Amino acid sequence: MRVNRRNLVLGGAALGLMPGVAQALAAPASQEWRFDNLERIGGHAVTPVGQPGLTSSPWGQAVLFDGVKDALLIDNHPLAGAKNFTFEALFRPDGGAFAQRWFHLESLTEPELKPGSGTTRMLFEIRVTDGGWYLDAFATGPGYKQTLIVPTKLYPLGQWHHVAQSFDGQHYRSFVNGELQMETALPFAPQGPGRCSVGARLNNVDHFHGAVAMARFSPRALL
Repeated sequence: MRVNRRNLVLGGAALGLMPGVAQALAAPASQEWRFDNLERIGGHAVTPVGQPGLTSSPWGQAVLFDGVKDALLIDNHPLAGAKNFTFEALFRPDGGAFAQRWFHLESLTEPELKPGSGTTRMLFEIRVTDGGWYLDAFATGPGYKQTLIVPTKLYPLGQWHHVAQSFDGQHYRSFVNGELQMETALPFAPQGPGRCSVGARLNNVDHFHGAVAMARFSPRALL
């Protein structure tokens, strides 16, 4: 599969992608979250855990996580109800523990389960090795459960990267800097309203060491 990099919404020239990639930012019915403060992200109230801070990025301020205790909790699942989707982020992994679950979207259940133990969720994780990091994208819900992970596709630490996962009605795919990582057929079903955490899993484990600058959630497959 050839990736149309003109559809990569976040990052644009700052990540060395083709000129004009940011033009899709005007696409309707999507949400863009800028991590430039610790009070409100994407119009939603934020609950900080630990002491996340702010740092600079090519796009302005970004939230910095220490990899030990820091996280942000947001009472919103930005892809709830989407039949198709693209979930993107700009982040800088700085090393740390091997397994880091740094963006966790989870639907609420009835009766409500403890945060982090829900059975309908989608995630961005990374695995950190001596040679860099590789992506772990994951989605699960009623009738489906899929991990997209390719340990041989390593990327450098201490640099900004664009990551994405998408579903086009048939295939679930993951990308790093516009490069396809893995794809597979998936019987995906829309997820319900819920919550999310950034910098750690919702139950406050698997912390992320690095920074997050932006995220975008689109109810269509842009990749």
